[in-house]
Amino acid sequence: MEHIAIDLGGRESHLCIRQADGVVVEQKRVRTHSLDSVLRAAPPGRVVVETSAESFAVADLARAAGHEVRVVPATVVKALGVGARRIKTDRRDAEVLSEVSCRIDLPSVHVPSATARERKSAIAAREALVQARTALINNVRGWLRTQLVKVPSGGTSSFPTRVRAKLLEQPEGVPGFIDQLLLVIETVTEQITRATKSLRELADGDEACQLLRTVPGVGSITALSYQASLDNITRFPNAHAVESYLGLTPGEHSSGQRRRRTAITKAGSTRTRYLLIQAAWTWWRCHPDDPAIRWARQIEQRRGRQIAIVALARKLAGILYAMWRSWTPYQPARAAQLLTND
Repeated sequence: MEHIAIDLGGRESHLCIRQADGVVVEQKRVRTHSLDSVLRAAPPGRVVVETSAESFAVADLARAAGHEVRVVPATVVKALGVGARRIKTDRRDAEVLSEVSCRIDLPSVHVPSATARERKSAIAAREALVQARTALINNVRGWLRTQLVKVPSGGTSSFPTRVRAKLLEQPEGVPGFIDQLLLVIETVTEQITRATKSLRELADGDEACQLLRTVPGVGSITALSYQASLDNITRFPNAHAVESYLGLTPGEHSSGQRRRRTAITKAGSTRTRYLLIQAAWTWWRCHPDDPAIRWARQIEQRRGRQIAIVALARKLAGILYAMWRSWTPYQPARAAQLLTND
């Protein structure tokens, strides 16, 4: 079996192909968009790439061409010798990956399905729109403060209307540059509404998302993000593995006789972890009599509310896993049993 290591680049990539005995068969640079034809022409082997923006798309191409695929984490390739002694070139990186692949079975990250990647991209696009609107609103608010203008409080979507109404009370009216910003805010708000509606329709048509949304506080976007992050529920042996994968478990910094637990690891998807914490806040505020909330309030008495909410988010991740695995809707009594047995 040949080992085909590819150092991926946005425009060009470098290939190093070795036989199983470690002998280099071929090295060459190719256009990244031409990798499909190169991989189809090569006999079935093992394709090794480092995690990057292009890695999952190339992994799909390699599998379609009949190759084994290893997408090696960027944190691992450094330990393998990539960039050692401050010498890093595309050719050298490909040589190191192919040489190591001949000796050991390199670890690979999970390659998400096309559906999971599409959903992540859709959620990320909406998030980018929200962040853009926030930046624009903050810009307007900053200018209003310089003018000592106080705008009545209200929802985000009504912000441009409230600003215009307040400024029209002034002799100067609405400055042109502020009106331009307000028009963009209105346009972005419209696109956010459309994106949110699209994601809700997507969740409405997915049975797993419908199941996950039976938990108080979990909405369409949280369910979609959770589902896309895990992708395949069977690759996790238990709920604790999911909690760790999403970075919601405490870290540890121990040595010798010293044992020290640290804050949560924050590994995995930042977006999904954030959404789970926001869902935990909603659950906390809107369902105070739920067994999970009573459990979290006991933690609040000992450790404070912030830690209690993170602990609740961690349990939420585990409860969602258990529901998805057993395909049963949320049952407060069952959740209470899980919390008691933990």
